[in-house]
Amino acid sequence: MPNLPAVDQPLGSTRTLLRERGDGDVVGSTVRRTVLPGGLRVVTEAMPGARSATLGLWTGVGSRDETPSLAGATHFLEHLLFKGTERRTAWDISAELDAVGGELNAFTGKEFTCYHARVLDGDVPLAVDVICDMVTSSLIESREVDNERNVILEEIAMHDDDPDDVVHDAFVSALFGDGPLGRSITGTVESVNALTRRQVAGYYQRRYTADNLVFAAAGNVDHTGLVRLVRRAFEAADGLGEPERRPVRTRSAARPAPTLAATRLIERQTELASFVLGVPSQARNDPRRFALGVLNSAIGGGTSSRLFQEIREHRGLAYSIYSFATQYVDGGYLAVSGGCMPDKLVDVLDICRDELAKVAAGGITVEELRRGKGQLRGSLVMGMEDSSARMTRIGKAELVPGDLLSIDESLTCIDAVTLDDVHHVAQETLTAEPTLAVLGPESALQPLR
Repeated sequence: MPNLPAVDQPLGSTRTLLRERGDGDVVGSTVRRTVLPGGLRVVTEAMPGARSATLGLWTGVGSRDETPSLAGATHFLEHLLFKGTERRTAWDISAELDAVGGELNAFTGKEFTCYHARVLDGDVPLAVDVICDMVTSSLIESREVDNERNVILEEIAMHDDDPDDVVHDAFVSALFGDGPLGRSITGTVESVNALTRRQVAGYYQRRYTADNLVFAAAGNVDHTGLVRLVRRAFEAADGLGEPERRPVRTRSAARPAPTLAATRLIERQTELASFVLGVPSQARNDPRRFALGVLNSAIGGGTSSRLFQEIREHRGLAYSIYSFATQYVDGGYLAVSGGCMPDKLVDVLDICRDELAKVAAGGITVEELRRGKGQLRGSLVMGMEDSSARMTRIGKAELVPGDLLSIDESLTCIDAVTLDDVHHVAQETLTAEPTLAVLGPESALQPLR
């Protein structure tokens, strides 16, 4: 049955979203959600037998929510929230979890930001308090803004030194153009230098509100106890003790994200030419995503895939060649990436285009369908044995509308994929005019101009 969306769940109530089937006498995991009066969601997945837990406080804001003048603000803010509160210095935030062998980190994406920790089950109260304190009560002091600005500029410089990072960013920029999805998560040197303490603090106050936050946890956690801990931590935050009653916020898509068919060439004196060649594809909650996964597997998702076998094994034209799919709430892309000697680039790109055209015209084989399903099943089940992966799954599911499927339901969807399903997705996706980004010396770029 479809899960009750958070937007339809009454404030102050608790619902069980999933009960996983266990093996034999082993009890399966259970996913529960409580929506607090201010709209803050607490969602847990209890994993019987675990002795640790992964906790994450998610906010439904990512780099795609920035205006051009705020480019990089989401990522900048992620750094700053580790720099101290009224109750803790930056040292305290690091040392308190280090002292119990815990791990504390964060990441910024295009559509959300997450502050997460992994601890032993007995240290869950400490981790909840630290994460909630830093996310709700950051001081964002001017001196820390200036200090962290330098750190982020170093991060951008490191990113620019990596050809693979640069060509992938160039591909996304070429595909989505000047739209929010086309901009770099870190921002640019110019935009980061221009950001002021007032701008970042204002962004924090507008975006980090209870109705846009999700506290997710997986492992040896008790849902009722965790709700109590989170509620207590938020009540200790200034202005959040008596939150305004408001419905939860989720990200929705009124229409597909606009895309372009473009070519971006970046000249750099590298030993290898790096490239990304791709086309728009299905959104995150599109029911055809399972067929897309099988298609990706057949094209370049493993060592038995068409591109790996043809380009590396049979012809020895490249060491690295693979395909991947990236999905957002309103669209995504399927792309091929690789690196080769500059004088081999034209041949490699021609083979990629030929193989994509063959799949678009004729689909995949029965054997490729079998292997593709096997890859999806294996990665799904083995990935879900980790509490971090389960916490990420339930956290993301709260921020993007759609059903949260159990592992068994997902496996059923994978098994149901047919050759016709894959062929239909291939025809719709691979017949589009592709976008290409290449980084390398002029000798590699010249034939493409």
